[in-house]
Amino acid sequence: MEILKVSSKSAPNSVAGAVAGVIRESGSVEIQAVGAGATNQAVKAIAIARGYLAPSGIDAVCRPAFTSITIDGEERTAIRLIVEPSK
Repeated sequence: MEILKVSSKSAPNSVAGAVAGVIRESGSVEIQAVGAGATNQAVKAIAIARGYLAPSGIDAVCRPAFTSITIDGEERTAIRLIVEPSK
């Protein structure tokens, strides 16, 4: 599964396009965000991506979870958002 990393400076429309493209190609994508600002941008991107996918008949859903990642040698907790078509 492809992993997209989102920061607080990420443009939601650009991330949404990437999310929609990956879902069309491989069926699911994981988005990782660390911090409130990054999580905000990620959630906005998912909402926009759902609009991009809807005309194709794809109803995307999101499953949130926590994950641990290493940034600059330091262990951090990230939000992990799995986006995939509903079943």
